[in-house]
Amino acid sequence: MLKVGDKASDFKLLNDKGEEVTLSQFQGKKEVILYFYPKDNTSGCTTEACSFRDHFPKFSSKNAVVFGISPDSVKSHQGFIQKQQLNFNLLSDPDNKVAEAYGAWGEKSMYGKKYMGILRTTFVIGKDGKVRKVFEKVKPEGHAEEVLNVL
Repeated sequence: MLKVGDKASDFKLLNDKGEEVTLSQFQGKKEVILYFYPKDNTSGCTTEACSFRDHFPKFSSKNAVVFGISPDSVKSHQGFIQKQQLNFNLLSDPDNKVAEAYGAWGEKSMYGKKYMGILRTTFVIGKDGKVRKVFEKVKPEGHAEEVLNVL
C-alpha cells in the first residue's frame, strides 16, 4: 500500500462520461481525493458516496477534487450517479490495476469465505503528487468529514 510521502501512481481511467482521467492532469493544480469502494448501489458505498456528495462544495472551496474508484463499468457509474445525484466523477477500474497499484485490492473475508476484492481505502494526494494521508478500513458513515479535516 502507498504510504504518506510516497509518489502517487499515475493512472488513466474512464470517468462516468467515458472521458479519460489521469492523476497527472491535476498535479500542481488541485489536491486529489481518491476513494476506493467495492460496488455501486450497495448500502455502504451509497452512504459513502452521498457523504462526499453532500460535502462536495467544501472540497471545492479547499481546491480539492474527489474521485470514487471501483471495478464497476462506466454504464453502472452513470446509473449510480443519476440515482444518487452525485456531483463528482466516478472512475471505472475494471481490471483492478489502479486499486492494486495503490494497495486497495486484497484478500477479504465474508461468512468465513476468503476472496479478493476492493479494500475500502481513501488517499489524499497533494498538489505535488505525493500521498498526504491514507485512510484504511474506512467506515462509510462520516468519512467525508474525516477527509475534509486533513485538507
